[in-house]
Amino acid sequence: MSTFEHPSDAASDESAPRYVRVNIELIAEITDEQALKAAALTQVKDDTYMDDEERAEALEAIDIDPSGSLAHFVDPVALLGNVPGVELASATWESAQTEYDPDDETWEEHELG
Repeated sequence: MSTFEHPSDAASDESAPRYVRVNIELIAEITDEQALKAAALTQVKDDTYMDDEERAEALEAIDIDPSGSLAHFVDPVALLGNVPGVELASATWESAQTEYDPDDETWEEHELG
């Protein structure tokens, strides 16, 4: 005979891990593409955690599409590193060109500045 544990029962058990997906969407304006590209190239060359194949792919990608350079500066560990009681379990991210209209009212409540 097996026992079924309802998800709400597991959530109330403090010893059970609880995972939360945090979705963040940012629109960044690249004001100096060459400076961003140069900084990303340096970041990749100095990254001690990348193997040679991964580094070569990253360098090629930066050269082909500099908008992807921004992804090399995203650090989810820094985002959650000082939050008490939280450990980063997994993270994925990417950067890509997007359409953005600063006059679109749906973005007004999220704009900085």
